Amino acid sequence: MAGITGEYLDYAEGEAVCEAYLAYDPAVTGARPCVLIAHAWDGQNDVIRGTAEKLAALGYLAFAVDVYGKGVRGGPHEDNSKLMAPFVADRGLLKRRMLAAVAAAQAHPLARAGGVAAIGYCFGGMCVLDLARSGADGVLGVASFHGVYYPPGLGPQEKITAKVLVMHGWDDPMAPPDQTVGLARELTDAGADWQLHAYGHAMHAFTFPGASNPQGGILYDAAADRRSWKAMLGFLEEVFG
Repeated sequence: MAGITGEYLDYAEGEAVCEAYLAYDPAVTGARPCVLIAHAWDGQNDVIRGTAEKLAALGYLAFAVDVYGKGVRGGPHEDNSKLMAPFVADRGLLKRRMLAAVAAAQAHPLARAGGVAAIGYCFGGMCVLDLARSGADGVLGVASFHGVYYPPGLGPQEKITAKVLVMHGWDDPMAPPDQTVGLARELTDAGADWQLHAYGHAMHAFTFPGASNPQGGILYDAAADRRSWKAMLGFLEEVFG
């Protein structure tokens, strides 16, 4: 995007090396609020990096997370189950990867002190919800777009201090009504400040223009895409005050 600086940054989680993509507007002076972006099951890609640049144009430091590790990428039209499966099976590993990303983002000289926010799509929605569940210091708020809701099973859930925004396609077969209600109960029991925006007739991946498999419950929805983006921007304004 014109006028936006994009650069890659290596960071570590244990022995794993991950590669974030950072975007920012060099015309903005000083530190600015930092937003992490967690990718879908195909890994960090041009779509996620483009989202980072859109947020950078609005004055944020955008940090596109790399959950899978440097060089580990899938494809938008491939079955990426093998990439996602280790993190779905081991939610403790997923938590560590997300916390490593938060630490790297907070350490960046352009990141404003006081905390970060995180947004995530599909698998990334699960990532940011787990980040909220972690209770990590400095995570002010998370927003999930068509995410996955079942809890990580890492023991008793402590109080969730991050604000939570869930943007959900009501006809999403990957997050059926019982799981959606279950998430609401979980967030309530954990004392979270939470919101749920459910979009009627919207399916999974409603923000991705290339999504077109209605038989599989996957379909782009322009109205839900527009409304959820607007809701997320308002949420970030509230989170960062």
